[in-house]
Amino acid sequence: MRIRPGKGTRPRTRKRPAHEEAIDAFVTGVDRGRYHCWTGERMVTAMKARELGRGGIVVGDRVSLTGDVSGQPGTLARVVRVRPRTSALRRSAEDDDPAERVIVANADQLTIVSALADPPPRPRLIDRFLVAAFDAGLEPLLCLTKADLAGPEELIAAYQPLGVRFVVLSRPFGPALDELRSLLAGRISVLVGHSGVGKSTLVNALLPQADRAVGSVSPVTGRGRHTSSSVVALALPGGGWIIDTPGLRSFGLGHIAVDRVVSAFPEFADAIAECPPGCSHLEPGCALDDWVAEYGGAQVVARLDSLRRLLRSREGLDPAAPVDPAAPVDPAAPDDPAIPVDPAAPDEPAERDEDAERDEDAERA
Repeated sequence: MRIRPGKGTRPRTRKRPAHEEAIDAFVTGVDRGRYHCWTGERMVTAMKARELGRGGIVVGDRVSLTGDVSGQPGTLARVVRVRPRTSALRRSAEDDDPAERVIVANADQLTIVSALADPPPRPRLIDRFLVAAFDAGLEPLLCLTKADLAGPEELIAAYQPLGVRFVVLSRPFGPALDELRSLLAGRISVLVGHSGVGKSTLVNALLPQADRAVGSVSPVTGRGRHTSSSVVALALPGGGWIIDTPGLRSFGLGHIAVDRVVSAFPEFADAIAECPPGCSHLEPGCALDDWVAEYGGAQVVARLDSLRRLLRSREGLDPAAPVDPAAPVDPAAPDDPAIPVDPAAPDEPAERDEDAERDEDAERA
């Protein structure tokens, strides 16, 4: 009688294949567990090798491919290595939820696109993007669109003192578009902004062959409608990439430590140094109040309100609550009237990220 060896008798090894024949590639898109990768010569569709485990692969990752890397229709390569990331742009679902999701890897510039009108700018959302850029080590660039509908002076006055670079665009696009091209050239830039600010229009102006869908602003809500539904990297002529992201109405920062959130507001560093030990910057007696009363203008007051809204939201508190718990709650009062603000926009619950959910379901399958 022949006896088959049991499953546990086969010798096992931790030695993994070297994959010396693997070629390097750059991930330009992710769709339901399939990764679109640019090798420098052709686009290749790949799946993740089982040996990589459950670690995620995102747009911007630099990977190694084996298998059929011809790029022909119907072929499928394998991602067998993911190189260490130089940076990672992250967001969380809510401010009080520390679970994070990496949106883009290996970028070096965060281009914050904000319309000056239709829809109006949301400085508190811009502040959130600046915190995320600081945490990820990305250089911020403020791109102000629709200057033919409203002037940029208030936003420039608010952010130029912080050393944030900016470019102002109006329709029809003129020399300012060439200025933007020069700021994007040779870099990996992530475009972020809420729906309707003109990101897709901007991408189409920079890369006409991209043919990104363009939407409009809802006349009922005053908010943009989603047109881009996934993150995609697009190559720039002469070198560099722009990574277009879906329009965001919220950007959770629950994964970022409080001290790093505060550090992203550098204009308050001297005042915070005078705060008592363990100060949450939310209770009466915080040195920020005296400093702003003595040195702050309208923009500084608005920035302090933005910081405190972030800190309250992280604690699960009402973002619009005043510092003094005995004072009445007036959500509109802290806003700077010189800078148009939608009081609800940055503080509303984060919307579902359906594209991410599809990719996670595909990986589990």
